[in-house]
Amino acid sequence: MTTPLLDIKNLHVRLEDDPAVEILHGVDLRIMPGEVHSIMGPNGSGKSTLAQVLAGKEDYEITEGTIAFQGEDITELGPDERANAGLFLAFQYPVEIPGVSAMQFLKAAVNAKRVAEGKDELDAAQLLKHFREKATQINVPYEMLKRNVNEGFSGGEKKRFEIFQMAVLGSVLGILDETDSGLDIDALRIVSEGVNSMRSADHGFLLITHYNRLLEYIVPDHVHILVKGKIVKSGGKEVAHELEQTGYAPFGVHEPVGA
Repeated sequence: MTTPLLDIKNLHVRLEDDPAVEILHGVDLRIMPGEVHSIMGPNGSGKSTLAQVLAGKEDYEITEGTIAFQGEDITELGPDERANAGLFLAFQYPVEIPGVSAMQFLKAAVNAKRVAEGKDELDAAQLLKHFREKATQINVPYEMLKRNVNEGFSGGEKKRFEIFQMAVLGSVLGILDETDSGLDIDALRIVSEGVNSMRSADHGFLLITHYNRLLEYIVPDHVHILVKGKIVKSGGKEVAHELEQTGYAPFGVHEPVGA
């Protein structure tokens, strides 16, 4: 039997500094290797909270339930341990790191992951070869690596660099938290092509988005609607099309899709 990439069972989450505020109320989600899942929902439904909890952000407390990644319970692991295991979170608003070159940043990240895996570090020549191969694969200009991390990057460039990081690190599960936010059609297409180039039988993706337009470029296998901290409906891509027509009113939320 194939082991799920991600297996979330009865996940309850509250704010670390305000225990009275529970955001997720029993989320169940299973992603198998090769699958692309999308989560849609209105503002405040818990979409970004779920992404951050999966990545290990410490602002939240898991009060019930488990998170298993490739068959291993990662509920108590820190963000670095989860990243080294192959989980990657692409941020909605990638931060700039002035004075730190993209090349040096990626060298440090790749070799830290290799050390965690018990492998030897790559030397400069091996790293450059690896970076060039991945830049070609996902159509990222190699010159981007000569700039500082996200400094002066356009919105589209920041998102492309996120996808490039995921490819370079060899992450097997990519969580894209509203990666389409702020992108024009051309940038969205380019970013989507990068993601699609990484789709394989061994990889999986979780797309978190307000908009059906992203799902026209990265076609999901499963779509889930998250409302008030719970998944209230799951299905194929037709669920996203239905949502475009009805909004969230059928689920007791009167907010237009994309608000």
